[in-house]
Amino acid sequence: VQLQASGGGLVQPGGSLRLSCSASGFSLDYYAIGWFRQAPGKEREGVSCISSGDNDGSSYVVDSLKGRFTISRDRAKNTVYLQMNSLKPEDTAVYYCATDGVLGTTCPPYEYYYWGQGTQVTVSS
Repeated sequence: VQLQASGGGLVQPGGSLRLSCSASGFSLDYYAIGWFRQAPGKEREGVSCISSGDNDGSSYVVDSLKGRFTISRDRAKNTVYLQMNSLKPEDTAVYYCATDGVLGTTCPPYEYYYWGQGTQVTVSS
């Protein structure tokens, strides 16, 4: 199981970015996919999760980011997105996508075993 996060970059406060989590060789739709972030000097924190499309496909965003971040899945492109709007400097972090690799899981998985390499998001003027 290999995941790849992409779409990060430098954006001004108030701007938007869309991160992508993609995979090759298997369908992401069968798995719960989570997004996490880790800012310099801070612990990694969960951001969002979307359940397996084989299950109920439910999703959530942590309360502190609701209204600004949205998670979605494009089955045709085998990609899970994290849309981030109204970005703030405190959103600066490396963002990772991850999965437990277990078919049909709902969010949150018991444990995330497979991680993408991360993509840097920097919010600065």
